[in-house]
Amino acid sequence: MGSEQYGYRLTGQGSSYPTFQSQAPLVPTRLIESLKFETRDSPNSPFVNPFDSETFTTLSSGASPSSLEDCSSLNQSSLSTFVHSGGIHYMKNALQDIETTLMAPDEEVSMPPLNPPISQWQQQWTHAPSGSNMVQPQAVYSPRYSPSSGTNHTNNIKQLLIACASALAGNKLDEFEKLVVHARASVSISGDPIQRLCAYIVEGLVARRELSGNNIYRALKCREPEGKDLLSYMHILYEICPYLKFGYMAANGAIAEACRNEDRIHIIDFQIAQGTQWITLLQALAARPGGPPHVRITGIDDPVSKYARGDSLELVGKRLEAVSQKFNIPVEFQPLPFYAPFVTKQMLDVRPGEALAVNFALQLHHMPDESVDVNNPRDERLRMVKSLSPKVVTLVEQESNTNTAAFFPRFLEVLDYYSAMFESMDATLARDRKERINVEQHCLARDIVNIIACEGKERIERHELFRKWRSRLTMAGFSQYPLSTYVNSVIRNLLKCYSEHYTLVEKDGAMLLGWKDRNLISASAWH
Repeated sequence: MGSEQYGYRLTGQGSSYPTFQSQAPLVPTRLIESLKFETRDSPNSPFVNPFDSETFTTLSSGASPSSLEDCSSLNQSSLSTFVHSGGIHYMKNALQDIETTLMAPDEEVSMPPLNPPISQWQQQWTHAPSGSNMVQPQAVYSPRYSPSSGTNHTNNIKQLLIACASALAGNKLDEFEKLVVHARASVSISGDPIQRLCAYIVEGLVARRELSGNNIYRALKCREPEGKDLLSYMHILYEICPYLKFGYMAANGAIAEACRNEDRIHIIDFQIAQGTQWITLLQALAARPGGPPHVRITGIDDPVSKYARGDSLELVGKRLEAVSQKFNIPVEFQPLPFYAPFVTKQMLDVRPGEALAVNFALQLHHMPDESVDVNNPRDERLRMVKSLSPKVVTLVEQESNTNTAAFFPRFLEVLDYYSAMFESMDATLARDRKERINVEQHCLARDIVNIIACEGKERIERHELFRKWRSRLTMAGFSQYPLSTYVNSVIRNLLKCYSEHYTLVEKDGAMLLGWKDRNLISASAWH
């Protein structure tokens, strides 16, 4: 591959994607992004969105919480006192600066990657036969998350959707069709959290029924948002909820601490997205009293980020080049225009004398495991990374159990998990805001429908609880890297800018971010 040299600071590369990737089985054809089903004719369908054609480049006035602006006062320390060689004083200043920058208004959009946009989704499933091997629904539903209101309204809608899923799991299709009619009349994309969530859940159940119940093919076409619109939706999600900032802060803090005395640092990011998640870390490293280290960043692409950028990884390289010049830190960028499943050890170009940091941010759950592929790509990827002898590996994942669960318990988990997430959005953005409607439709609905409607290799949203990730990493030869207690305190300050109902707990060496009594995101570090 050819490369373009940007002095000593940056190495760019504008290669095209390999031609074989479109045939690769690990990038399945699936429903993604807008999920605006042309086959849906119900007036209550969440994919009939009156705001869909509008574009939003930034949050309009009042769309983001005023408390976020107040958060900028959390740290007024000068960058000149930023880095000290080791110890809590170094971490305190470094993480405060990371906190301030992450909570400041963003000049450029940076979001974790989603999944590849496609124009059609077509797949055939067959219902599992009823019998002793079928998972039977429980009569009593005891969620880990309980909405504070506890209203009959919320419980009634939940029970109605549970009845729909139960009928579908039991192959009682006539009963299912009748229940769905009632369910669609009870949901709304501009209603309260349970109404909004269940609007998408209903579509997931119907998609599962139509694609598997009669063992027929059915194409569900979705209209893709323009790249600038997709970035806008992702940016709004970044602003109104702390989940993504939490992941960035935890990863940056762990890498900053693990590499605080290193002269050469190599960061491998398995989903580079827009690349802006590394700006605060580079700024911190640039201010070290002994001088900045040489930083090399290997950026692995993903389908949606490439689509949303509207350009190749060369755009990320230019962005990092600008950071290099602004903060006077030598940065070398190595783009890998391959998707994570195709990356080999040889492509990563690990060099002697470099402290290696590997980042998995909301990405590893897309790798199939032994329940889908006998080669177990998920554990194989961890073993491959371990063979590189990294200084630190950072892992951020959804705290949910949807990987190997059968359909009905998986449905209950989706209902529980996303009930908490949708309610948390109400703390920041009004229910009738078109920005929120678009965020939920374009950034969350795709995951919900994929988890509910898809099976086998077509289901790529396969979340696992932290205890399972801990088991996988331990079996791969990793040991936990202790997270700084100061990282915890900085993130607690961040959460105060959103809502008192956000929780942060330390458990088994990980940090768990949650809403009320439901953990939603885990962050941990390994070596």
